[in-house]
Amino acid sequence: MSINRNAHYAQLRDEYVARGVGNGNLNTAAYAQSATVTDIEGHTYIDFAAAIGTLNVGHSHPKIVKHIQDKVQNFIHPGFNVIMYESYIQLAQKLTQLTPGDFPKKALFLNSGAEAVENAVKIARKYTKRAGVVSFVRGFHGRTNLTMSMTSKVRPYKLGFGPFAPEVYQAPYPHLSEKPAHLTTEAYIDETIQKLHDFFIATVDPTEVACIVMEPVQGEGGFVIPDRRFVQAVKDICEQHGIVFIADEIQTGFARTGRTFAIEHFDVVPDLITVSKSLAAGFPLSGVVGRAEIMDSANPGELGGTYAGNPLACEAALKVLEIIEEEHLNERADSIGQKLEDALHQLRHEVNYISHIRRLGAMVAMDIVDPETQQPDKAKTAHIIKRANENGLLLLSAGLKGNVIRFLTPLVITEEELEEGLKRLRKACLEA
Repeated sequence: MSINRNAHYAQLRDEYVARGVGNGNLNTAAYAQSATVTDIEGHTYIDFAAAIGTLNVGHSHPKIVKHIQDKVQNFIHPGFNVIMYESYIQLAQKLTQLTPGDFPKKALFLNSGAEAVENAVKIARKYTKRAGVVSFVRGFHGRTNLTMSMTSKVRPYKLGFGPFAPEVYQAPYPHLSEKPAHLTTEAYIDETIQKLHDFFIATVDPTEVACIVMEPVQGEGGFVIPDRRFVQAVKDICEQHGIVFIADEIQTGFARTGRTFAIEHFDVVPDLITVSKSLAAGFPLSGVVGRAEIMDSANPGELGGTYAGNPLACEAALKVLEIIEEEHLNERADSIGQKLEDALHQLRHEVNYISHIRRLGAMVAMDIVDPETQQPDKAKTAHIIKRANENGLLLLSAGLKGNVIRFLTPLVITEEELEEGLKRLRKACLEA
């Protein structure tokens, strides 16, 4: 009698893995290439999740696989805090050249996105000698105590995990799908900017704020794209009051939005940028890059970590940056995003529960609502994602109310994979 190995590992997962670790799909991957994952039973999945936006260059890119196979023979991790190695320094040099801003920059490498945000805040506090941290409603910055405090969504990220870090405040952030019908877009943005200025009167004085941490496009918040004027208003406040402007590019960076960094769409130059996810094609790596005088405010030994800036992860990142350029992934992101957007608009004519569709590059999302009330429908969203998984399509939800389906296809996805994924999406939506 043959054993269903997927079911076997799902049972072992329930027995030995902490319940708090979520799984979108309970089957077990055996092999992955480009945008296709094959499980241990031979079922294939088109990946529209990409490890939550980590695989812009796809699964197991052959250039990266070969490069790491070559480099792993030299050493695995001597520890940059103990002895230097080339890949850390070369990557720091490359990122200071790629990030926006015509001024001297420096970089620091860590392991995860949350670590990058924590260290960016540490640096900003050291530089300004202030304590206050401002993030935004619907923002997501991680699951550590400080980054949980900066994150807006209570369930499942914050409930029962307090007390939280002090001196953290959440400011308003525009969402055009919530715009009152009587307001024009311009009037709504004006109103939100005024609320932002009021926030610095009613909630925290700007002279007590070390940094404002802003996702140029909110990720977990529902792929919310702000108006350019709002982003520029945030930057103006920072400049007026000596506040460090930190762009959290952990999900938006490395060609996801059709630019190397999403902040480039808004004609704003941040002081610091946090990076991770698609930086290293799945290897654990994150970083903070920014103005040299701010980065150098910390003394030797005050930043870093045992595994921070692992040399193999840095090697993978260097190869990722080559691939983005060689394979024209910024241009490819716009092409993929347009095809996704067109397919969603067509699907919207076939079902009655898709409301807003939004996109910046290949960062695409749709809102799922109850067709009668037009209110967010979290249950329907979850059902669509479940049906998609059953149909061989890996999908993710997002949004403060859990009613957003977000699309994070690898940017190296083939036309055949993309078309097949869209077919499976349509099937799931029609069955939901």
